[in-house]
Amino acid sequence: MAKISNESVKQIVEAVGGKENIAAATHCVTRLRFALKDEGKVNKERLEKIDLVKGSFLANGQYQVVIGQGIVDKVYDKMIEITGIGEASKDDVKNEAAKKMNPLQRFVKMLSDIFIPILPAIVTAGLLMGLNNLLTGQGIFYDQKSFIEVHKNWAGLADMINIIANTAFTFLPALIGWSAVKRFGGNPLLGIVIGTMMIHPNLLNAYSYGEALKNHTIPTWDLFGYHVNKIGYQGQVLPVLVSSFILAKLEIYLKKHIPDSVQLLLVAPIALLITGFVTFIAVGPITFEIGNWITGLIVAVFNNVPAIGGLIYGGCYALLVITGMHQAFLAVDFQLISSTGGTYLWPILVMSNIAQGSVALAMMFLAKDKNVKGLAGTSTVSAYLGITEPAMFGVNLRYKFPFVCALIGSAIAGIILATGHVKAPAIGVGGIPGFLSIFPQSWGTFFIGMAVALIVPFVLTFVFGKAKRQKA
Repeated sequence: MAKISNESVKQIVEAVGGKENIAAATHCVTRLRFALKDEGKVNKERLEKIDLVKGSFLANGQYQVVIGQGIVDKVYDKMIEITGIGEASKDDVKNEAAKKMNPLQRFVKMLSDIFIPILPAIVTAGLLMGLNNLLTGQGIFYDQKSFIEVHKNWAGLADMINIIANTAFTFLPALIGWSAVKRFGGNPLLGIVIGTMMIHPNLLNAYSYGEALKNHTIPTWDLFGYHVNKIGYQGQVLPVLVSSFILAKLEIYLKKHIPDSVQLLLVAPIALLITGFVTFIAVGPITFEIGNWITGLIVAVFNNVPAIGGLIYGGCYALLVITGMHQAFLAVDFQLISSTGGTYLWPILVMSNIAQGSVALAMMFLAKDKNVKGLAGTSTVSAYLGITEPAMFGVNLRYKFPFVCALIGSAIAGIILATGHVKAPAIGVGGIPGFLSIFPQSWGTFFIGMAVALIVPFVLTFVFGKAKRQKA
């Protein structure tokens, strides 16, 4: 472990432009996170020569310096002590960084702020659905039979696991409503109400909408001669996002204009009533069609030209991570799962993460620098478990060619998965354990793609790295 000296910490501060250039600073498990006034003042080369520093990168408006788990908090405390900079929360740094983002970056950050808090519930549900798949999938343990068909006494346990696993997806609008209204500045409990309102059992289930439309049996409300479809929005993302925004902004407006003494009686009822009417009359039908159009476009690509879809998404996903735009595709995954029963995109995401881990592993063998070797080893493990930022920003992008090799391997694996029509019924761990969240009948193709993502990037990186060293 590198020694934490005052001089080393001072060098970090000077390398990021001095304390005058730091608008706010905090840290996570492995990295110092800076909101800087001018990223152009950072001396990256000087910064990464400091013993304490294992890498640095700019992402989502924050300049992040990789220090390492178990030591970054001590470096941060010493930096606060030396510079006199006030301690800041992660939200403080995010808000400061957001001021310098363009509209697209702010939109993506908004989606990230909404979906990241509910990911633990979604990933857990995905893993449990994988366990249910093991018990109910035919041909996994017995020829043309599932485990519970042979061992019928396990059927009750499998059904209970399925209920527990499906809860997060069944009530997805409620989870999104809670997180979205909180993000937009409203009462998150009202967000839960608006989300559950949209999946009320008295509404036509969204999954039955197609059949009801074909049979002309869609129930309606008669509002003084104006007929409104009485349908729910199970599994939908866009309707609850827009409705949550309206609810939060309406609540904030009402609180400013209604006396404190009667706010409890008036604000929530008025906000919910107006938002509910707007949702069922306009927001729901419009966003429902937009969501179906997006889903239809992606399904058309992966059904008609799957190789192109797999090549583009597999080859570009890591580039989306660099910009932070990958968070926007969580909404697309949820939409695909709810509309078609599974997503093509998430399995390819897994391939991209594994490919980043494989090239980091190759760099662990190639690197002569002990800091790089150590960072490559630890970041390989995290990438194989679905967390790629340490590998990408700490190692792969620093040397450039490993990152390109990862893109190539991921693109090839993406083509294999797309042409094999591999889909996931849920989102799970975006790494090697990800097979648990794939339909069992697609495991063979998925494992072939995984082998490609493990081997091809590693070999390309190792061979190219050796050749580059010999040339040098």
